[in-house]
Amino acid sequence: MECMERISRMSRLTSAVPTEQYLADSQVLFYLNDAVTQLLDHKEEYTQFGLVRYFAEYFSSVKNSNHVLFREFSYIRATQHNRASFIRVFWRCFRQIGKSGDLLSVLEYRSLLQLLCPDFPLEVVRSAARIVLMDDATDCLMSFSDFIYAFQLQFYYQEFLDSVQVIYQDLLAGKSPNTVIVPTSSSVEQLMAVAAEENDREEQQQDGVDSSTLAECVDALCDRFKHSYPSRTCTREVLEQIEKVSYYGFLMSLAKHEGINQAIGALPSKEELLIDPEMDQELDKLIGQISVSPGSNSSGSAVGGLKEVQRRASPRRNIHHRRKIEVESDGSTEETDSSEN
Repeated sequence: MECMERISRMSRLTSAVPTEQYLADSQVLFYLNDAVTQLLDHKEEYTQFGLVRYFAEYFSSVKNSNHVLFREFSYIRATQHNRASFIRVFWRCFRQIGKSGDLLSVLEYRSLLQLLCPDFPLEVVRSAARIVLMDDATDCLMSFSDFIYAFQLQFYYQEFLDSVQVIYQDLLAGKSPNTVIVPTSSSVEQLMAVAAEENDREEQQQDGVDSSTLAECVDALCDRFKHSYPSRTCTREVLEQIEKVSYYGFLMSLAKHEGINQAIGALPSKEELLIDPEMDQELDKLIGQISVSPGSNSSGSAVGGLKEVQRRASPRRNIHHRRKIEVESDGSTEETDSSEN
């Protein structure tokens, strides 16, 4: 029996993916580089714990999705794991808004996001709001549940959505599927500004594009796309339900699709979004881990600064306290002397 188990373990090892593919898929080198950078930037703070413990805690925070707290925007969007982790942290921290039923504006949601990522850009929040509001006035108020699923789609699949918008604009302009240019990641940013302006103007005059044609173009996009994209099965299910679809109507259907939500793995289903009795306990643990997360610049420096303030403040309070006692003592002595006289 023991021999069979040993053979089974060896079989799993030999059938593992190639080293290069594993490193690329898991982004291990990215996290290792960031861990070393953080160590060098905060050498005096982290080396006192020992290098082994530092790296263990860093990768533990990556595994537990706590590593994105208070990090810069370029870091939280650098990998799909970081994006999913940030979405989950945002939900954990602010789901109480959904439970209370509050409706918030774009700027208010952006303020919440900036509490976790100080340089989080406004345009990403606006793009998510356009999905919820179907590109209507983005100054309207939104519920937490509507916003967070739209935000998840926009933030996690941003490059894919940008490319789909360029394709949609070409179809809206009357181009045939054979002449539609499937954008690459390098060209999509240059086309986005023009496509957005044309899309806003043209979509007011038309009901959308043919769903089957858009599905064909999206399928061709997935064949050559280098970034993450939603399941083709999910996109086909959405587009097969109607004959014509608008760009934001398509995105809203994707945001509500439970299959896409499960594939990302950051949020529970909409029915369970606000009713998780264990989440309050998890939030307490999460807050407790902020101070020891090697990946959190602000938390590490804040804790170090707090300790420094405490070390400096204590002697001052003692000196002030002693002086107060001395003054009171002098005053009482004078009163005693005067009474004796």
